[in-house]
Amino acid sequence: MSANGAKIPVTVITGFLGSGKTTLLNQLLAQDGAAGTAVIVNEFGAVGIDGQLVVGVDEDIIEINNGCICCTVRADLVSTIERLLARPQRVRRILIETTGLADPAPIIQSFILDERLRAETELDALVTVVDARHNPLWLALGAEAEAAGGENVAQEQIAFADLLLLNKTDLVDETQLATCEADLRRLNPLARIRRVKDGSIPADAVLDLHAFDLRNALSIEPELLSDLTHEHDDTIASVVVATDEDFDPSRFFTWLNRFVQARGADIFRIKGIVPLSGEARRYVFHGVHMTLDGRPGRPWCPGEARRGEIVFIGRNLARAEIEAEVNACTIMRSAA
Repeated sequence: MSANGAKIPVTVITGFLGSGKTTLLNQLLAQDGAAGTAVIVNEFGAVGIDGQLVVGVDEDIIEINNGCICCTVRADLVSTIERLLARPQRVRRILIETTGLADPAPIIQSFILDERLRAETELDALVTVVDARHNPLWLALGAEAEAAGGENVAQEQIAFADLLLLNKTDLVDETQLATCEADLRRLNPLARIRRVKDGSIPADAVLDLHAFDLRNALSIEPELLSDLTHEHDDTIASVVVATDEDFDPSRFFTWLNRFVQARGADIFRIKGIVPLSGEARRYVFHGVHMTLDGRPGRPWCPGEARRGEIVFIGRNLARAEIEAEVNACTIMRSAA
């Protein structure tokens, strides 16, 4: 518990791939009152790109990789929080950023059924970030998965939310925004909807809301307090390419743009941190389908390994082919 004996509030930030969860997290951590916040970041894949993109100063950043927080590593989530609670230093609040493929129901279940978490933490709110541009596509793909016996994860994330942040509002027109809001209200008539751009919103509009209501969650998932069976779409996989070589800027950017244009339909998410030859700062980029965004990140620290890591999440990913194409963009540093 916190120093005054009150339960520690936990905010879960969810949302489908590329919706802007990490951007929101950074916006929150940059505001006053972030001291004493512990951050848990989960990713679908073995490399923690998102954890490296969290820019908090004195917060705990804990990564849980190589699995979905809603199933195979749920025990890791519980044990991670228990370790946080056992530390002598005070934890003021916990922020959890889930993988974009996480079903919220088992996450909620962890805080209700685990005795220590129930006694010492309080699930404050589930905040779902929605990509205004791509949400219709994610819901359509989810409907296809549901028809095939799987789960509509994007729909579940919306339905369980206490707060819906409609993000990337600058990328669509008012008609599209109104349609998207109608979809959200149809799936979740109770949650508050806020329009945001670049994940920018006052922290007091997201944190310490006391918004989670177990009765509402049970109305969505009556079996929430029993063992839940979570089915993944086995056609979705991740490919991770890591290298210790610098990238030739011309070859890399030419390849990257051609790659997303040619294979964007199958690429749900691409994100990476790469060292460009002759550049003191890392290059950070991410994309959803055929949309790309990138910019220089923080400088490489003295003695820090200039290691490039790129994660691809999607369908029909040819691992060997992707690895060969990425490696063809690198150059030997000795020859640079």
